[in-house]
Amino acid sequence: MHPAGMRHNAGFGFPPETSRMDLSRFPRRRYTSFVTPLEPLPRFTQALAASCPGGKGPQVWIKRDDMLGLFPGGNKTRKLEFLVADALAKGADTLVTCGAPQSNHCRITLAAAVTEGLKCRFVIEERVPGTYSETASGNNFMFHLMGVEAITVVPAGSNMAAAMQAVADALAGEGRKAYIVPGGGSNAVGGLGYVACAQELQQQFFDQGVQIDRVVVGSGSSGTHGGLLAGFLGNNIHIPIVGIGVSRDPADQDPLVHKEAQAVADLLGLGMTIPREKVVSVGGYWQPKYSIPNAKMVEAVQMLARTEAILLDPVYTGKIMAGLIGLAREGFFRPDENVLFLHTGGLPSLHAYEREVLGDTPVTS
Repeated sequence: MHPAGMRHNAGFGFPPETSRMDLSRFPRRRYTSFVTPLEPLPRFTQALAASCPGGKGPQVWIKRDDMLGLFPGGNKTRKLEFLVADALAKGADTLVTCGAPQSNHCRITLAAAVTEGLKCRFVIEERVPGTYSETASGNNFMFHLMGVEAITVVPAGSNMAAAMQAVADALAGEGRKAYIVPGGGSNAVGGLGYVACAQELQQQFFDQGVQIDRVVVGSGSSGTHGGLLAGFLGNNIHIPIVGIGVSRDPADQDPLVHKEAQAVADLLGLGMTIPREKVVSVGGYWQPKYSIPNAKMVEAVQMLARTEAILLDPVYTGKIMAGLIGLAREGFFRPDENVLFLHTGGLPSLHAYEREVLGDTPVTS
């Protein structure tokens, strides 16, 4: 008799080693020496069920990608294994990337640069006026602690690709060679990181005898959502993925995810067209604006911390979990479903929002 959520062989019909998606063709650096845990959340599941229709909700599981290397890691670590390997293969001495003032992506890119003996520069987009401060805590503190070489701050709506290229051109004028890492590490090369995650999950499902009925993941720059979708389809993992938008609603987000998933599939040479209907995202939980706290996020962060001692961040994972909670309360998931939450990290930025997350400072409802 398996515990709840544990079913023999996970129903896939073949072990994951038969996968036809061979990632060994691509250069890769390894920043994590272990497989991140796949675990049930029994106390969180019980607390959630109490607020669901009929007092019944889904069984919630978690994939702990917050424990990835380049500590404190997160989803960007997987992408950077392939992106930094590409940078090194091309002879780069400096990584140039972009993000918001509390960017997890920038922080992890810097950590990879330090690990490889490279320099690193950022272009920071002040998406909400007045939110960038050189003295801020959280990730911003870690930028300086780890020795970012330079930070260029630009206003919201700037052409980030052009701004990063300007930094790369200036470095070239000094006889240096920059490698531009796109925002969020989201391009076909970076997306390979979540193809690797799909394969890792498939092996865990097989080894642990776990059947997951649906995966909930954050959907922002689209590399994680799109890469995971390409990985699932290419590996014949027939589990629906629901993306919770962290900066856009579905009309704007879904095309980005589809484009990313298709780019990853093309890079792998799968010869397949990603069906548009496989791209599913949910909006609303990120509002009023990207990175601005709201009451549902605060509830989600407190709920997981106080039931499972697992910490979420206010900008990404807190709002993603708020989406899972909201969908459960709306009856989106069946009570017998096993729902997997992909924890993509972000711990340092939690410290930049302490008063809001503790409920001491009012936030948008």
